[in-house]
Amino acid sequence: MAAVTVIGAGVVGLSVAHEFADAGHDVTVVHAPPDPLDASPLAGAVWFPYGVGLDPDTLAWSQRTRARLEELADVPGTGVVCRRGTYVERVPDADRSWCIDLPGYTEVAAGNLPSGARSAFQAVLPVVDMPRYLAWLRERCVGRGVGFRVERLDAESVAALRGPVVVAAGLRSAALVSDDSPPFPTRGQVVRVRNAGLTDWYIDEHHPDGMVYVIPRLDDVVCGGTADEGDWNTDVDPAAEHAILDRAAKVVPAVAGLPIVSRGAGARPSRDGIRLGRVGDDVYACYGHGGAGVSLSWGSAEAIVRLVLRG
Repeated sequence: MAAVTVIGAGVVGLSVAHEFADAGHDVTVVHAPPDPLDASPLAGAVWFPYGVGLDPDTLAWSQRTRARLEELADVPGTGVVCRRGTYVERVPDADRSWCIDLPGYTEVAAGNLPSGARSAFQAVLPVVDMPRYLAWLRERCVGRGVGFRVERLDAESVAALRGPVVVAAGLRSAALVSDDSPPFPTRGQVVRVRNAGLTDWYIDEHHPDGMVYVIPRLDDVVCGGTADEGDWNTDVDPAAEHAILDRAAKVVPAVAGLPIVSRGAGARPSRDGIRLGRVGDDVYACYGHGGAGVSLSWGSAEAIVRLVLRG
């Protein structure tokens, strides 16, 4: 049994902690106080590898995560459900390598495509109610003996962490290890409206008026969004919110006029490629997932555990 310290308590950090604990290790999660930059609680979230390169490793991590989320959809209290929805494509030669064996996969007929769309398909994908899911995941970690400590770290203090294995996971933890291509924020803003019985999700990330997604969760519907690279601002922009709701109502008219229940903005931990591997003496990185943290969480957590165990 090795001692493992995970830096970061977002969806990736918690997944990493869970997998190490499941493998029999003594795990401690060290994280800063709740930060408005945190992206995990704001995520919609429909499983799909948004905003990351579709290399073989990423595809493998995403498919593994989908399989585990599908299993969790049958577990009460996880906040995970599997729901049908529509994914719209507007770019030429869209890469569908991530769509292998999607349940219920069907092409949208050309005559039913949204204006300007090149193609679209429907499928059944996991939808994750993130507040419920993160609470469940943290509880699972605690049940496996994972300890949690709130502490602001600097680069020097990483060497003094209880080890011998340290895993940096998340936007903030990346600053604690040397990185020639450090993560940067991609600001995302959402508004949540009361769910009046909607179940089908809708994603059109290249809509000419701006990114649009409508994701019904258990009690609310997440409407988004924005993708502002390099923007650390977490204040809700009223003009952006108005535009988000307007775009959402145009593609899913049923959300028009529904009461707003909450709103928020945060930073996706983007990077020029996910960093997953050894970065120093018994120090490992697992960050840079951008908008695909949920969609890659289990697969990348399993990968970092395998890497550490190989030594």
